[in-house]
Amino acid sequence: MNYLAHALLAGPDDDYRLGGLLGDFVKGPLSSAPPQFSAAVVQGLLLHRRIDSFADAHRAFARSRQRVSVARRRYSGVAVDMFYDHFLAVHWARFSTQSLEAFSGAVYALLSRRPLPDRLARILPTMRQEDWLASYREPAAVGRALDQIAVRRLRRSNTLSGAGGELLERYAEFESDFLEFFPAAMAFAEHFRAQRA
Repeated sequence: MNYLAHALLAGPDDDYRLGGLLGDFVKGPLSSAPPQFSAAVVQGLLLHRRIDSFADAHRAFARSRQRVSVARRRYSGVAVDMFYDHFLAVHWARFSTQSLEAFSGAVYALLSRRPLPDRLARILPTMRQEDWLASYREPAAVGRALDQIAVRRLRRSNTLSGAGGELLERYAEFESDFLEFFPAAMAFAEHFRAQRA
């Protein structure tokens, strides 16, 4: 899952949501998480990691990864994460009573109020200005995001660039996989949070 899905799956609590959003920026054992993080932020980080593991083991997510071309299969998890954020944005009203624009604005406001890891602090102004979360509704925005990941975040030469085209080539199949997967992911996340309430 990418930013939009992790933000929603983290639930309504700001600390959990912050932890869910920081999951790609905080590495290593959570026992050594930065001291400014509350216990709830750490639980949000843990939930992010558990959701990633849940996705990797889910049959619909695995099917989507197999739909990615052999040339890009090594990066299929990254591509499918972005594809699923697209479908979440498209089907947003199924999963949230809040508008996508209001939700996105609340996420950016939360991030602007809290101390952030350097990399996230650097990208936040662009994320907010370009409204990355709501922009995922458009396949072209997903393609641009994947191209940027290929250039800026992957350390070695890679074949991820152009992966947005694969979303369009098998759109209905990826969408069907997402619609099977996401309700299960929501139930998983709700159960995790309820156990720790």
